Amino acid sequence: MERNTHQIDAKGMIAGRLASKIAVLLQGKHKTTYQPNVDGGDIVEVSNVDKLKFSGKKLEQKLYHRTSGYPGGIKTDSLKKRMAENPGKLFHDMVKDMLPKNKLRATMIKRLIIK
Repeated sequence: MERNTHQIDAKGMIAGRLASKIAVLLQGKHKTTYQPNVDGGDIVEVSNVDKLKFSGKKLEQKLYHRTSGYPGGIKTDSLKKRMAENPGKLFHDMVKDMLPKNKLRATMIKRLIIK
């Protein structure tokens, strides 16, 4: 199995569309030898993640929720705050959520390099 390296400049691109294209490359769905039970994807290097764009009013309106497990322990962050703090981790999580939820996901996401 031969893994190619794709270098992508994310400057000015819409985040969701780029994340879905990267998920296809990491899974290997663009190859003729694709099999869902084989990890045959490529390596993807992404640069300029801090210059991504979001369509619509997502920066102001989109919210992320998490809980501590205790009553009243819900915490909410906005997309704008997460983008300002760590855009690389935000994009990494976006791509990870677009990959299949199985045992191959951990090895696929390791081939995503964010510069």
